[in-house]
Amino acid sequence: MTPSPAERDELLKSFARALFKNDMDALYRVVTPDFLWSFHDGLASTKVLDGPAGIRNHLLEQKKLFSTQHFQDVEYHHTSETTFMTFRVSETVRASGEQREQRGIERYTFRDGMLATKDVYRKPISSPDRQPMPPQRA
Repeated sequence: MTPSPAERDELLKSFARALFKNDMDALYRVVTPDFLWSFHDGLASTKVLDGPAGIRNHLLEQKKLFSTQHFQDVEYHHTSETTFMTFRVSETVRASGEQREQRGIERYTFRDGMLATKDVYRKPISSPDRQPMPPQRA
């Protein structure tokens, strides 16, 4: 069953709240047991986050990497079976003080009234020349 747009809004709100609190119990109340998160950082790496430990480690890595991370211009776009979120993110790299601005899109799918997948794609607003690295498994 694919949730209605209103139900998806509530799921996504609960999902975001759990992520920002790094609360895996709350997160796994709104995602399927086999929830899969694919993440491309917009610079060099792609990660596949599966399971609470992979997600928790990713969140901790992000917190270590960035002293600030602010999402702006967040909009949800619902289709019949998929939801997309568009956004802009401003980040400050903790070690260097480098400021980064990226645009992104996230693609969410649903199963049994819950979030089943999250695919994240980001790119720098002004792209530096960088060589892509092979995908990493988290």
